[in-house]
Amino acid sequence: MSKGEETRASVLGSALSLATQVGLEGLTIGKLAEHVGMSKSGLFAHFSSKENLQVAILDEATARFVALVVAPALKKPRGEARLCALFENWMTWSKVDFMPGGCIFIQAGVELDDRPGPALDRYLASQKDWLGVLAGAARIAIEEKHFRKDLDVELLAHEMYSLAGGYHFLRRIVEPARAERRTRAAFERILTDARLPT
Repeated sequence: MSKGEETRASVLGSALSLATQVGLEGLTIGKLAEHVGMSKSGLFAHFSSKENLQVAILDEATARFVALVVAPALKKPRGEARLCALFENWMTWSKVDFMPGGCIFIQAGVELDDRPGPALDRYLASQKDWLGVLAGAARIAIEEKHFRKDLDVELLAHEMYSLAGGYHFLRRIVEPARAERRTRAAFERILTDARLPT
C-alpha cells in the first residue's frame, strides 16, 4: 500500500466514525480536515467533492461489514448455522467501536432516502445485496433440509432486516441488554417458523 493509499484509508476510517455522529450530510471536507489535522486542499485531492466523500464512506462501511459480518459467517456450516452466524455478527456490528454514533447504514438510510444521486445509489445497492445474502442463506437452509420447502426466503430476509434495523434504533433508546434480549427472542420466533416440523 502506497503512502497516499495509507493516508486515504486512515482518513476514511476517521470519516466513517465521524459520519455516524454528524451524519453524511453534516460531514464536510472542511470538518473532516479539521478532525484529522489535514488541510482542506489535501483532503480535496483525495475526494474532490462531498458527494465523492459520502460514496467513499459507504464503500468503506460496506467493506468492513463484509469483513466483520459476512466473511466469518461463510466459514460456518451451510444452512441454519450460517444464517444464525450472519444474524449474530450483525448484532455485534451495531456495537463496534469505530461507529460511536451507531450503524452508518441506518444513518444513511434516514438521510439519503429522498436525495437522489451516487451516494443513494451506492447505499441502495449495498442494502439490496445484503437482503440477497440473507435470502440466499435461507435458500441454502432449505436445500440442507433445515427449513421447510415452502418458506418465503424473501420474507425471511425482510423480517431479519426489519428486526436488526429496529434493534439498532432500540438499543440507543431503551436499555441495550433488554433490546438485545427481545431482538433475539423475535429472531428465534422467525427461526421456529422457518424450520421443518419435527
